[in-house]
Amino acid sequence: MDNKIIAFAGKGGVGKTSLSALTVKLLVEKFKDKKILAIDADPAVGLSTALGVNVTHTVNDVRLQFIDELKKPDRPSTIEILNEAHYELSDIMIDCGDFAFLAIGRPESAGCYCSINSFLKDIISELVSNFDYVVIDGEAGIEQVNRRVMEKVTDLILISDGSMKGLNVARSIDQVAKNLNMCNKSACIINRVSNPDVIEKIKADGLNIVGYIYEDQSIEMTDVEGKSLLSLDNKATAIEQLEKALKVAEVI
Repeated sequence: MDNKIIAFAGKGGVGKTSLSALTVKLLVEKFKDKKILAIDADPAVGLSTALGVNVTHTVNDVRLQFIDELKKPDRPSTIEILNEAHYELSDIMIDCGDFAFLAIGRPESAGCYCSINSFLKDIISELVSNFDYVVIDGEAGIEQVNRRVMEKVTDLILISDGSMKGLNVARSIDQVAKNLNMCNKSACIINRVSNPDVIEKIKADGLNIVGYIYEDQSIEMTDVEGKSLLSLDNKATAIEQLEKALKVAEVI
């Protein structure tokens, strides 16, 4: 695996999606000659909003479409259906100019369709191999990324605020990822720091802290105004501090 597959995870509400979007911004501006893919693996599909992408179809839409095909009495063979899924997934990947975008969609409905689930993940892995950098905005844990997107990522970026609950969630995700060999390495970024004095009191034992990002009102204003975070000024505090943290983590 020569490309960088960067997955963001952490407790809900700590800013994973914003930092995922800003990472895409940093990558497209820093590596203009590289191919970059953003994957929205959160059912809320928040990364699309943060990047200004209009999503009409998701991977799960494709999955449900082919499950319906399998239920038909005169259905094509499973191999034919799975081969068609390959083309469908390629079609729903959105070319945004500087990067490509793929939305996973909501969790699968009930029922065991292992051939479809496994094959779709294989196709995603194949598509990912064509990119130099892949940024995944996931749900709280990394298990759903492993189950629905990739067997393994190169860089797991844990996002937390300074709260004990946020840090405990980050620590738990980190432990699961290491126990199940889901990532090559992990790092933690403490986001939304409102008071520098708090940093010394943060109990982050066991986590590889690579940076702290202070509360940045420009992100909130960009969101309120309905703008993509790609439009955020590069001199914004959050962008400068995120870039430093990602360099320490050897992601960029």
